[in-house]
Amino acid sequence: MVNQVECIVVGAGCVGLAAAQRLAQSGREVVLLEKSAGIGTGISSRNSEVIHAGIYYPKNSLKAQLCVRGKDLLYDFCKKNAVEYQRIGKMIVATTEGEIPSLQEIGKRARANGVQDLEWVEGARLKNLEPNVRAVAAWFSPSTGIFNSHSYMLSLQGKLEANGGMIAFFSPVKSGEVTNRGIVIETGGETPTTLSCDILINAAGLGAQDLSQSILGVPPASIPPLYFARGNYFTLTGKNPFNHLVYPVPVPGGLGTHSSIDLGGQVKFGPDVEWVTNVEYTVDPERRKKFYTDIRRYWPDLEDDALQPGYAGIRPKLSGPKSSKYGSDFVIQGPDLHGVKGMVNLYGIESPGLTSSLAIAEEIIKMLDVD
Repeated sequence: MVNQVECIVVGAGCVGLAAAQRLAQSGREVVLLEKSAGIGTGISSRNSEVIHAGIYYPKNSLKAQLCVRGKDLLYDFCKKNAVEYQRIGKMIVATTEGEIPSLQEIGKRARANGVQDLEWVEGARLKNLEPNVRAVAAWFSPSTGIFNSHSYMLSLQGKLEANGGMIAFFSPVKSGEVTNRGIVIETGGETPTTLSCDILINAAGLGAQDLSQSILGVPPASIPPLYFARGNYFTLTGKNPFNHLVYPVPVPGGLGTHSSIDLGGQVKFGPDVEWVTNVEYTVDPERRKKFYTDIRRYWPDLEDDALQPGYAGIRPKLSGPKSSKYGSDFVIQGPDLHGVKGMVNLYGIESPGLTSSLAIAEEIIKMLDVD
């Protein structure tokens, strides 16, 4: 038997939850399919929990636009829904004079993206802001923050369900087909189900490409390649030496081995960039050697044996170590790009996807013209 539902969203991470609750809020019937036992078990739970300001991304890119918009939406959401957050601020530091041109370029890019609150600091003020950091200059970003991402996702789930939407856990999508009556989805799990929908949002994260490939009628040429970049984190034993988040000048593939602080005061370093071929989250303790080297560039007093393996996340990259035509931007594909009525595919939603999640949901609504 085929069960008819108006909207299906696949993937109960932050983006899938944001999209599902927005659709439900607009009066649509929504079923959110999640292959795992709970919300946010993938990319959304394996990151730095940072609210990014929108500094680094190329002008007019989706990452730039949706991060700047998403940051404002996210702070407002947290404030209105009692989700704990702190505008802790971030220091982007140049550790040598030779890094200052790169640092200045970051400031130009931030201004082009509409980030107007960066402050250039050096000398005594830099030392006062971060006495334990060795740097010759820095940008201070007062609108960068941290928040409780799980509490945020629970709040999105609550809003989805309060508006009549539902989440079906243990419901992996096995296959699908585009028909003249809508998109038909076959789910697995203990209670396999056939669903037909008018709107399908592919927010499957690391599985987004596999999902599209499993649906007959989605043009294969519209599906970008997928590369896995594992980001490893190490935690600090001992007292927090920083007052803010501290980021070095970015490196290819990521933002460098930066320090972040969670709401409980725990300091973690990472992520680094490790290109892998499968989804595997074990942190190799040997990688801490490079962490010590990188961190001591801006925190020379880091003691031996102060780093412990923390956790790892996988970023769904659309470009590998040697790049590709897709670059590193988000890809949000609507019907005008792939030709399937009512379908939106989200590819390469890595950082700043968490910050951008509410803005991505807005973009989906506009693309489908259903609000």
